[in-house]
Amino acid sequence: MIRLFATTNGIVLEREGQHRLGTGLEGIDALFRVPDPHGLLQSCWNGAAPCDAPAAGTLLPPIQSQEVWAAGVTYLRSKDARMEESREAGGGDFYDRVYHAGRPELFFKATPHRVAGPGGAVRIRGDSKWNVPEPELTLAVSAAGRIFGYTIGNDMSSRDIEGENPLYLPQAKVYAGSAALGPCLVVDAAPPAPGTVIALEIRRGGRTVFSGETRVDRIKRPLPSLVEYLYRDNAFPAGAFLMTGTGIVPPDSFTLAQGDEILITIEPVGTLRNTVA
Repeated sequence: MIRLFATTNGIVLEREGQHRLGTGLEGIDALFRVPDPHGLLQSCWNGAAPCDAPAAGTLLPPIQSQEVWAAGVTYLRSKDARMEESREAGGGDFYDRVYHAGRPELFFKATPHRVAGPGGAVRIRGDSKWNVPEPELTLAVSAAGRIFGYTIGNDMSSRDIEGENPLYLPQAKVYAGSAALGPCLVVDAAPPAPGTVIALEIRRGGRTVFSGETRVDRIKRPLPSLVEYLYRDNAFPAGAFLMTGTGIVPPDSFTLAQGDEILITIEPVGTLRNTVA
């Protein structure tokens, strides 16, 4: 396993506490385009010079030209929350049906310029009154459709807009600052262990106002199956990131506010910290 950090000073690689410059890697896109990303990164590691650990203030989102997509209703808790959102608006049983269907819900989430990095600002819509973060294990998928790594994703969501009408999903999900990735990209042939914990904490004025956690093994659908559906009749020349859904949903009485700090932790990726602009 090698952790890749994108920084303002270039790419830094980390393995077993050692850090090396990623000068042999021609950008993050190279990992997504080659048949063997693990082999490429190992080769870069072997020929790289030692360096210091990246400073927190230099970290960028680990993305270059990739599209970011997301899967919805992959956890039972998410299904229940979506049904609660739509009930008052007469939304029917769309979310219950997709939870049990063979075909998953997949939707476009962000282009690179809409993605915040570690320490960066995520945003809430000015025309929404009910906004939440969605902490998600996020897969790195090569142009050939192979999962070769993972990171942490924050799928910012406007719950009132999504609940009003399922056709409003793009407006509830896709806007400036609607996503965050980081703090690093874990490149590993093995996926995270089923018992891996996904934890969320939201702080306001230095005080925790919400916290929760779930596990990777509570995702209903096999991760390769989500990727297979995403790549059906579609092409990603620079690969893609796929958020795999959320199992942590704050209570209906909660909404994000400007200045809130969002912390999402998945080991061995680390903790993704963002503030709400």
